[in-house]
Amino acid sequence: MSCKSSKPKPNPTTSAVTTEVSATQPTEVSVPAVPLENTKKDTAVNTATSKATAEVKKEKIRLDLPVVPREFRAAWVATVANINWPSKRNLTTEQQKQEAIALLDLLKNHNFNAVIFQVRPSADALYESSYEPWSYFLTGEIGKRPEPYYDPLAFWVEEAHKRGLELHVWLNPYRAHHTNGGEVTEKSMAKKAADYVVRLKNGMYWFDPADPRTQDHASRVVNDIVKRYDIDGVHFDDYFYPYASYNGGDFPDHKTWKSYKDNGGTLSRADWRRHNVNIFIERIYKEIKAEKPFVKFGLSPFGIWKPGYPAGVTGSSQYDELYADAKLWLNEGWVDYFTPQLYWPIEPPQQSFVSLLKWWESENTYKRHLWPGLNTVAVKAAHRPTEILNQITATREIVPNSPGQVHWSIAGLTKSPEMLSSLVQGPYKKKALVPRSPWLPANPLLSPTLLLTVEGNNAHAKWLHKQPDQIRHYVLYYRYGKEWQIEILVSNITAKELALYKDGEKLNAVAVKAVDRLGNESDYDAKLN
Repeated sequence: MSCKSSKPKPNPTTSAVTTEVSATQPTEVSVPAVPLENTKKDTAVNTATSKATAEVKKEKIRLDLPVVPREFRAAWVATVANINWPSKRNLTTEQQKQEAIALLDLLKNHNFNAVIFQVRPSADALYESSYEPWSYFLTGEIGKRPEPYYDPLAFWVEEAHKRGLELHVWLNPYRAHHTNGGEVTEKSMAKKAADYVVRLKNGMYWFDPADPRTQDHASRVVNDIVKRYDIDGVHFDDYFYPYASYNGGDFPDHKTWKSYKDNGGTLSRADWRRHNVNIFIERIYKEIKAEKPFVKFGLSPFGIWKPGYPAGVTGSSQYDELYADAKLWLNEGWVDYFTPQLYWPIEPPQQSFVSLLKWWESENTYKRHLWPGLNTVAVKAAHRPTEILNQITATREIVPNSPGQVHWSIAGLTKSPEMLSSLVQGPYKKKALVPRSPWLPANPLLSPTLLLTVEGNNAHAKWLHKQPDQIRHYVLYYRYGKEWQIEILVSNITAKELALYKDGEKLNAVAVKAVDRLGNESDYDAKLN
């Protein structure tokens, strides 16, 4: 920083100063010249002093702050067949809202930091959409909006963010109608898109993944949500081509397969099906990033890629049955987080939670987040809470740089007080920030300004930020004696009253950081007391 001297530039020989002696008799007084070299010295001294003063003002207090805990802790909230929310199809708007708030409060109070909310269970919408009808699972009638009117997704986003929770929208990309979804009416996509939807033998309707219209329609739906809602992520589950049992055999895509062969296609039918899904997954990932780079894309495929991967694993093959090459999607980095449904216990080697998680991590070439899905509702174990806690411990050991879990489903929490208490008294005892996603671009975050005043037996900490819209959390640090304490606060909390003494130790330092929606931390501002 440069600082100009306040002295006038001297003449090499004389310096004249005009002084007003009286209102009517201005008099010019000559004073001896100041030697040039002395003036230069004074100017240099003043400049140096000004610089030093500015540096003192700018100098930040530096402290050895503890590391903030980080872990993704989420639960799925399923709306299909009213599994989790709303509990019934005939609830009033107010009842739906109260149920949603109860679920979000439960997650917040047990130190979760994300919710994965199903907004498109079967080509329908739990939000205002111009592309698909209102969901049967919301009002009991396809195409009927809630009355009094509200937008459930907008409500969930707002209420989740109030509580410091990320909100990820969960969509099923290909299911067009569920057997529990009421009568197929003229408003249903099963009728509106009948030319590229097929009926399966179990009564479900499915979009043909090979038809370009399927891919274009699903793309419009996803992009519409990304554009209009302040979501944190988009999430697909394990349903791509349907499970073979749904149709008692092969998928009925004869029309699109014949068109492919007639136009010179050379892939086998199985490879062609996998290719249809592959290009769709890549397309969705890139389109989300083009619209809002900060919105994460996550996938939760079936937990086994193929039997024998890793050695000794047996079970269904999503590669051959669902035509889902989930290993390729992870290898190519077409996801921001990957949540294989590892719904088995740790012990049996045929489908071991640990061996499968280690194998998926070995395929994670781009080091995306690997946050496995846990079967909190029904994992086969002598004592389910102990099994889930052991799986969380294993996750932290296998993926130490970016730990996380997603619980299937929130019913495993709401219906098991023992599970909840085991989590909040054990691995979730302290709050945690979501792990950073360093491959996603983000603007540098300014540090907050901390003010600290003492009144009586308390210190009042208050902080300000020039970019409030960029902040998702604040991290407040305070030290008694040599012991640091950390609080993760939602962005609308900008003040805290602290006792001057705790357990006989004096409050001697306070610091605060800002955290953006991707978990990136700013520098901190600190005060010593």
